[in-house]
Amino acid sequence: VYDCIVDEKADIAGSIRTTRDNLAVLPALTDLAAAETELASVPDRQKRLERALNALGDTYEFILIDCPPSLGLLTLNGLAAAREVIIPMQAHFLALQGVGKLLETVALMVQALNPKLRVTGTVLCMHDGNLMHSKEVVADLEGFFDAARDQETPWRFARVLRPFIRRTIKLAECPSFGQTIFDYAPQAPGAAAYRDLADGLLKEWDALLLRQGITPPVP
Repeated sequence: VYDCIVDEKADIAGSIRTTRDNLAVLPALTDLAAAETELASVPDRQKRLERALNALGDTYEFILIDCPPSLGLLTLNGLAAAREVIIPMQAHFLALQGVGKLLETVALMVQALNPKLRVTGTVLCMHDGNLMHSKEVVADLEGFFDAARDQETPWRFARVLRPFIRRTIKLAECPSFGQTIFDYAPQAPGAAAYRDLADGLLKEWDALLLRQGITPPVP
C-alpha cells in the first residue's frame, strides 16, 4: 500500500498477494506510517489510494479497506476511495463519541471529495449484551440513526448491523496462529456471527443490483 500511495507509477497488481481462490490482499508494512509525512505537501494526497485501486478495473467484486483508528491522511484516502463505510466499534460511551467524529468527517468527505460515499452502519465487536451500559449505548446509537431517516445525510440509511460480534476466546486466538476465524474455528460462535453478518450484507447488495436492473453474480 505504501508504494501505491507514494509512487504514482507503482504497479499495484504486482503488490497484491493471492491467499486463496477468492481472496487477495494488498499488504501494508510499517513503512506506511511515513506516508502521511511524505505526502503532506502533495496537492492530491487524499486521492492516491483511489487512483491506485482504479487501475485494477473490475478485477475484484469487493474491495475491503481496513483503515487505522484515526482520522489522518490514511483514513481520508480510504474514505475518498470507498463507496460504503462500515464502522466497527465496542458498545462504550467513548467509542460512541468517536463514531460521531467519524460521521462528521464522512459528511465533509461527501461535500469535498467523494459524493458517492455513504454509511452502511456499525458492527458491534467484543460485545457483551448483558451489560446495562452496552444496552444503553446500542439504544442511543439506534435512536441517532432513526432520527436521521428524514435528513439528507450520508448515514440516512445506516443502522446497527446484526448479529452482534460477541467476545469469544476463539476470535482472540486465531490471529496468533496466522489464520482467519473460518480456518481456525469455523464452527465457533464468532465465525457464525461474522458469516451471518456477511451473508446479510451480500443479500442487500444483490437486491440493490436487481433494483438497478443488474443481474447479481453467481456466488
